Amino acid sequence: MVNSALRFLQLAAIAAAVTLASPAWAVTEILWWHAMSGELGKQLEKLAADFNASQSEYRIMPSYKGNYTETVTASIFAFRSRSQPAIVQVNEIATATMMAAKGAIYPVFELMRNEAETFSPAAYLPAVTGHYADVAGNMLSFPFNASTPILYYNKDLFRAAGLDPEAAPKTWPEVGAAAKRLRASGAVCGLTTSWPSWINVENFSAFHNLPIATRANGFGGLDAELNFNNPVMVRHIAQLAEWQTTKVFDYSGRAQTAEPRFQKGECGIFIGSSATRADIKANSKFEVGYGMLPYWPDVAGAPQNTIIGGATLWVLRDRPHAEYKGVAKFFGFLSRPEVQAAWHQNTGYLPVTRAAFDLTRAQGFYDRNPGAAISIEQITRKAPTENSRGLRLGSFVLIRDAIDDELEQAFAGKKTAQGALDSAVLRGNRLLRQFERANPDR
Repeated sequence: MVNSALRFLQLAAIAAAVTLASPAWAVTEILWWHAMSGELGKQLEKLAADFNASQSEYRIMPSYKGNYTETVTASIFAFRSRSQPAIVQVNEIATATMMAAKGAIYPVFELMRNEAETFSPAAYLPAVTGHYADVAGNMLSFPFNASTPILYYNKDLFRAAGLDPEAAPKTWPEVGAAAKRLRASGAVCGLTTSWPSWINVENFSAFHNLPIATRANGFGGLDAELNFNNPVMVRHIAQLAEWQTTKVFDYSGRAQTAEPRFQKGECGIFIGSSATRADIKANSKFEVGYGMLPYWPDVAGAPQNTIIGGATLWVLRDRPHAEYKGVAKFFGFLSRPEVQAAWHQNTGYLPVTRAAFDLTRAQGFYDRNPGAAISIEQITRKAPTENSRGLRLGSFVLIRDAIDDELEQAFAGKKTAQGALDSAVLRGNRLLRQFERANPDR
């Protein structure tokens, strides 16, 4: 009996030693810093949990770090102290800045090639791949959440104002007329928008096939100069400023601060990211209608196509190799059509792969959810031009702040539209020259 017990203890000790020594039992943890809160944050965490449940070698650990600027800033400080995550979510306007940080980034096309994971840029929508690739077409970051602005409207308020609840206003004159009717019927405001520069300058320009800057909006080189202070843009901002005086248009602040006003039923029309669809559906107590971004009908070539917002996933260097193997596996998981389709359907972000779009359509999602395809139809409306491909401008996070500053001056009646846009261009060009001097080898 004693010998049997001793033999059992010996076998148990051997098994424990093998277990501790075997790498098969070691789980590699991979930090993913992101900028998504609310319903979108829940969907992001679900992606990580689904990947973790699909295999036993790696564990993706998402961590919310604040808004996009706060997340990037945290990553920069962490890199300096060698405590950086393997994956960081970076918004689209910081692409040029990330490209300049060559020693800090691990280009995704290199990662996937080195880890022998399937990754074909041809599988992704051109409107997405063109924004995040180098001049040779190599993908530098992993397309994750791509959005574009669309129009939302409160069908209940439309009915109360005597407007057709099934007809979204298509042009800016139609938006203005509807917003005036909404105000007359008692709405707190007729129209509001989120992300002032992204919607009213950047996407407005693309949709009207107007340049933001020279050198193909910066894709052609760091010596690009901003030039969006043109007559069409001036007229648009002047019209919004005039509407502001009677709250036909009511400025609600930067970023997403306008969205809650729409959800609460204060404003009858809201222009915001297609990705706010999930939050709007979850929090609104009224029937929501959807439409394309408005355009001025007398501008030749309008409407063209809108450009993407959102973010991609950048991989940072100087992490253990085991983590990079896991990152490549995770990106392969995120590329699966069923994963991409679910992400698109649950959030309102664009399906970034052709296969995900086709699967979503085959599943009848667009038939069951009128308006859900508007963002895709809008961004693929026409072949992109140099004016509507997107932006590749250094320090654009700071430039966008300068634009927002000047738009606020115009909306408050402190500057004319022309004066505000001229000042935004001047301030932005100073930032571009600073970025160009800081990156002489690019």
